Amino acid sequence: MTKKYYISDLHLYHKSCIEFDNRPFASLDEMHERIRDNWNNRITNGDIVYILGDISFRGKNEDLIAFVSTLKGLKVLIKGNHDDVSDYRYAKLFEEILDYKELKDTAFGKSYSVVLSHYPIFSWHGMNYGSILLYGHTHMSAEDTFFQKCLKKMPESVHKKPDEILTAINVGCMQPYMDYTPRTLEELL
Repeated sequence: MTKKYYISDLHLYHKSCIEFDNRPFASLDEMHERIRDNWNNRITNGDIVYILGDISFRGKNEDLIAFVSTLKGLKVLIKGNHDDVSDYRYAKLFEEILDYKELKDTAFGKSYSVVLSHYPIFSWHGMNYGSILLYGHTHMSAEDTFFQKCLKKMPESVHKKPDEILTAINVGCMQPYMDYTPRTLEELL
């Protein structure tokens, strides 16, 4: 059975990401090894991994192409601001390359509508009917904290029913609950 996984902001071959995210790695090689091990120890070639942007700093890199080709599963890229897929060889590593995607997924025996975007969206399709937003881009920043606070202050508004919680989850790989590992919707919830 095909499983769906989600992750964002790997920033492969982007040396400064270690510093600006306080990533626990001494080098890019160490980070790449951890990401590949975590990924390939849980993903099968029949699984789908939705990468919600910024897989790398730029896509024109022989090492990047070689690295991404070693990651198991069918890869779908939701483009982020650092993704350059102009190299045909790199683009062919992905089943799809999109700016935005809506899909269905299951967790705890229940079906969910899921919206995938690299960027946090203040108002997304189906949010007032239980749709879940998965996003990246904001890392562990004040911007992300502000976005989450805004969503929490929306009860009793036009956008949701009073007893519902808006669910938007940052799937940036550096989040403690992500631990540089693609996660299922059930794990995220």
